[in-house]
Amino acid sequence: MTAPGFIVEGRGNPLSIQSASHGAGRVMSRAACKSSLTKSAMLKELEQHGVELIGGALDEAPHAYKDIHRVMGLQNELVNVLGTFSPKIVRMDK
Repeated sequence: MTAPGFIVEGRGNPLSIQSASHGAGRVMSRAACKSSLTKSAMLKELEQHGVELIGGALDEAPHAYKDIHRVMGLQNELVNVLGTFSPKIVRMDK
């Protein structure tokens, strides 16, 4: 919700079946998020980043995901980064 999005171009690496990750991936399960994070902390994090959340729940909190910069750094043989953007409005289910 707060991490930048990346606009990429695939490099067509045959060793990866010409593929790359579509996101950072989780470090916390949905159940772990619900039991160890608070909605107020999540909303404070969003406010600090200037992000308006529409819908969404605690199981999608920013702390649930890996560091996108590290993930992208590990994909330099798979994609060329063309640009990035910072989310300002995030629309989640319900």
